[in-house]
Amino acid sequence: MILRLFAAALLVYAFGFLAFAVSLPKPLSGQQTDAVIVLTGGPGRIARGLEVVEEGLAKEMFVSGVDPEVRPAEFAAEFDVSRRTMECCVKLGYLAVDTRSNAGEAAQWLQENDFSSVRLVTTDWHMARASSEFAETLPASITVVEDAVTSHPRLATLFLEYNKLLAAAISQGLPA
Repeated sequence: MILRLFAAALLVYAFGFLAFAVSLPKPLSGQQTDAVIVLTGGPGRIARGLEVVEEGLAKEMFVSGVDPEVRPAEFAAEFDVSRRTMECCVKLGYLAVDTRSNAGEAAQWLQENDFSSVRLVTTDWHMARASSEFAETLPASITVVEDAVTSHPRLATLFLEYNKLLAAAISQGLPA
């Protein structure tokens, strides 16, 4: 009986992982939002956020999880952002150190700026967990759309991220 229960749990876990790995989200095109939130940590994320702003699909971009030693001028030079765009449209957040604190930092910025819709930009394999953390943290009045940066993750990356997603789901279900 215990062996069958263990086998069933292992089967559910394996099929869950398979579903996670084959259903990675895609980039979003054309949808307008008030703002774009970019989570640091993966290639192409900041470039995608800047592209969204330049195309006029969002008014402002907030980059969450920037290293505290990075100054706006350094950021602008690294990502070839004009001074005008930096001043009007790009805000850097220095408080977040993980996905959960990205959501908290972004929630504070969104509320301070009275935005009602946001485009969340992160890597495709990270989107499920990031979206889950944002849904848990943001007020229901803020609409979040997912805009994933396509990658070619290794199996180990997917496995680790799937386990982090499960851990986040379990921790979200626990009382505060």
